[in-house]
Amino acid sequence: MDPLHTLRVFVAVADAQGFAAAARALHTSPPQVTRAIAALEARLGLRLLHRSTRHLRLTEVGERYLADVRRLLADLDEAEAQARGAHVVPQGQLIVTAPVLFGRMHVAPLLLSFLRAHPQVTARTLLVDRVVNLLDEGVDVAVRIAHLPDSSLTAVRVGQVRRVIVAAEAYLAQAGEPQVPADLAHHVAIGTAITGGEPAPWALAAEPGRTDRLVAGPQPRFQLTANGGDVSIQAAREGHGLARALSYQVDDDVRAGRLKVVLAAHEPAPIPVYLVHAEGRRASAKVRAFVDHAAEHLRAHPALNGSRCA
Repeated sequence: MDPLHTLRVFVAVADAQGFAAAARALHTSPPQVTRAIAALEARLGLRLLHRSTRHLRLTEVGERYLADVRRLLADLDEAEAQARGAHVVPQGQLIVTAPVLFGRMHVAPLLLSFLRAHPQVTARTLLVDRVVNLLDEGVDVAVRIAHLPDSSLTAVRVGQVRRVIVAAEAYLAQAGEPQVPADLAHHVAIGTAITGGEPAPWALAAEPGRTDRLVAGPQPRFQLTANGGDVSIQAAREGHGLARALSYQVDDDVRAGRLKVVLAAHEPAPIPVYLVHAEGRRASAKVRAFVDHAAEHLRAHPALNGSRCA
């Protein structure tokens, strides 16, 4: 059996999470798919899939092997496209990762408009609040909201965001608006802890504008701790207390008057936003086209281009 074919069958089974569904996607029969996976596992001497009557999932080694196979097939498809002179035409599958809220608010609309302009491209999103390893997980483009360390990745800066503290006018009318960081000790807040545990302290500039000297200082009482920023923001909208968010997450709420930014003079320095990919100058047409498309639109967005929402 063709080794390359068995690799494509393996990816199809992993994506479809089943032999019958993979067979339909490949326009073949389930027994042929079963034989291909059996041949692949026999050649490797490894079990790649756990099977039961109802479920199919990758083994730990299968997860790692899948990432390697995705990269290999992507490189092969790109080589064939270049040989056919198709390198200039965006085509194939594009995988983009971003933080959950940023992905919903900004990446999803950009992907939809990109796909309308490039019908030969298909796309998958991986929206997670963690740093995704592009090579290990077969991802083409990542949105990174961070000061990036030196690496071999290509990074295109598209804007910046601020760490802001917000509250509803109704809450501030009742509890008063904090004027200096020490005032937080007298306020109720909604904390965020993505990985569980206690919410991180709210570091602020001790003096207005001194972003080089941040202090945790007295903290508000965290009446609620959520594992997602959207919950904290919703609680703040409803007047439950102060919440900390990235400015893009609350830009619409602030401009509409549903939330107000407080202690703006004590905010830390802005955080840059990048589009990151691993291909450098050899980037495929789909990656180059998407990065150009996304960069143009993100740089023009008021929530990312430095236009303050307060």
